Amino acid sequence: MSGGFDPLHPRELDLPSRVPLDTDLLSGDAAIALDDAKIFAAPADPEDLAQWRAQLTAWRDGARERHGEPTRYDDDASAWASRCFTVAQVWLWDELFFDFESQRFTPERFLADGRERFGGLDGLVLWHAYPVIGIDDRNQWDFYDVLGLAEAAAVLRAAGVAVFLDYNPWDTGTRRAGADADELAAAVRRLGADGVFLDTLKKADPELVAALDAARPGIGLEGESKLATERIADHTLSWAQWFGDSEYPGVLRARWYERRHMQHHIRRWHRDHAEELRSAWLNGVGIMVWEVVFGTWVGWNDRDASTLRRMLPVQRGLHRWLIDGEWTPLTVVDGSVVGSAFELDGVTLLLLANTSDADAEYYVAGRGWVALHPGDTAEMITVPAKGIAAAVQVGAEAGVPAEIDAVRSALKGETGECDGSFRHRTARRMSAPRWNGPVTPVSVPSVTVPAGEHTLTVRFRMRETGMYNGAPYVDEWKPLPPRLHDPRTLERSVVVAHPVQVAVAEVSEAEYASFLDAIGEHTDARDPERPVTNVTLSRAREYAAWVGGRLPSEDEWQLAATRAGFLRRTPAVWNWTESEHSDGRTRFVMLKGGSAHRSEGSDWYFDGGVQHPEFSAKLLLAGLGQDASDSIGFRICTDQMSDGQVTGQEKTR
Repeated sequence: MSGGFDPLHPRELDLPSRVPLDTDLLSGDAAIALDDAKIFAAPADPEDLAQWRAQLTAWRDGARERHGEPTRYDDDASAWASRCFTVAQVWLWDELFFDFESQRFTPERFLADGRERFGGLDGLVLWHAYPVIGIDDRNQWDFYDVLGLAEAAAVLRAAGVAVFLDYNPWDTGTRRAGADADELAAAVRRLGADGVFLDTLKKADPELVAALDAARPGIGLEGESKLATERIADHTLSWAQWFGDSEYPGVLRARWYERRHMQHHIRRWHRDHAEELRSAWLNGVGIMVWEVVFGTWVGWNDRDASTLRRMLPVQRGLHRWLIDGEWTPLTVVDGSVVGSAFELDGVTLLLLANTSDADAEYYVAGRGWVALHPGDTAEMITVPAKGIAAAVQVGAEAGVPAEIDAVRSALKGETGECDGSFRHRTARRMSAPRWNGPVTPVSVPSVTVPAGEHTLTVRFRMRETGMYNGAPYVDEWKPLPPRLHDPRTLERSVVVAHPVQVAVAEVSEAEYASFLDAIGEHTDARDPERPVTNVTLSRAREYAAWVGGRLPSEDEWQLAATRAGFLRRTPAVWNWTESEHSDGRTRFVMLKGGSAHRSEGSDWYFDGGVQHPEFSAKLLLAGLGQDASDSIGFRICTDQMSDGQVTGQEKTR
């Protein structure tokens, strides 16, 4: 805990806002204060619920007078956002979305996983630049300039999945091109995007809104946190991130103000999503599914995925009730079961949630009930532990809605999982592909890393990527400095099986040019002193094998850097190492050495500057040549076998 803030609990500004029950909320200071609420806290005493609801209605009436009617929602081009219940965030090079072997995007595979585990996706944020941006001068738009990405986006849209791009307003220290509004609008047009995620922003400047509207009429703008009431008018979506709730689930202020506004609950570092799912369900809004947080695995458990599968058919199929029905929050407060009702044309949709760790039975009162979930009856509904359920009551003068059969059919087999355990993923070190081409051994000056056991001190900056395994901020509410971006240290015990000869300097442009000549490619860069750069990890491995060596591991590199004679070419560049890892979703490599380049202006940029040999940086690996950088070079090493033979085929661990 730092500065009095406990990272495992909400900050004061994240807590729900108490609704005064004896104050005029049509106007005045109390009403204006509630304009800034995240969630309207439910009263602790159920006896106060009727007055609480009346106060919420009074606040909404007054807020509409203060801020006007949000007419954007009347535009048919904007209507899609109110149906976008579940959105996933995907790193472009997630191994479900991109196949490293074939070097092509695989959106179909990502969508199939979403259908099987979550009940399907309505939107997908294509995350592109952070946390690798800043390693060189490429700006955020350069990272969207990828072969095949427009076609992948078209596949998503053809499947009925809205495509969101990511906008990083903090990217001011890389190369400058056009104005952000123009660049983003061009990317929207090129990739056929439906929406824009406003990274680190609550809202977009009006000028940006206008530019994006011109690029895509009805475009959805979604900020990362609380959206100001007056800006609900031109932002059809928002995240409900860092929203603390009351004991009885409260009411989302933005949703109460405008029922067609879509919010997505999200707690990115949590392994238990039951509370945000409960709030989303009772408020009729959506969920952000984010399992790989900037390279860190924070996957969903089976119980929460099951809850989402039980939610979505009801939300999608009975969408009209959620946006047009008469919403009565917390009509049910019965032990561990709470519920809200949405009534439209004589038909009431009842949404129930269970706050306990055991299944609960809820007996409905009155006639005309229709069960939706398997196993439920017209008299009794089972609400799974930490889960949800729903039922519909058809009034005497109303007919059974046509949507009911489709909803019940979609819910077949969804009885509710109970396993809330976290499914860990372990990153494993991957071996370099075997080189099948010719070998042209060369002799280069080297330093010797002796065989034996070594203890290394490794220093790094704690970013959201974490380091080797595990989430850096498990179940934390919101990581803040100094826990976020602070320097960390770890100890590594490594065994070098036999002496390793590590080149004293990086491969030069001239040396690499000889390799390109040999394989039928050419380059004008042939300086014998400058380190070769803009070489992918794959190509660096190929060169190393061509000269009869390999890349050193990050540990070998660090040990070699302590030996006399170890050099850095000019300009200094990061060095690739033989340390590719994968947990099945994210590939990453450890870089050593630092570089002369440093992107200034934001802590979100990749580490820059020349670094001490102890420093390691985790770089998420991109495909299609995007990992090549003018700030990354490499050096080679060879293994000294016991009989004196030198080979590049042996690997140290």
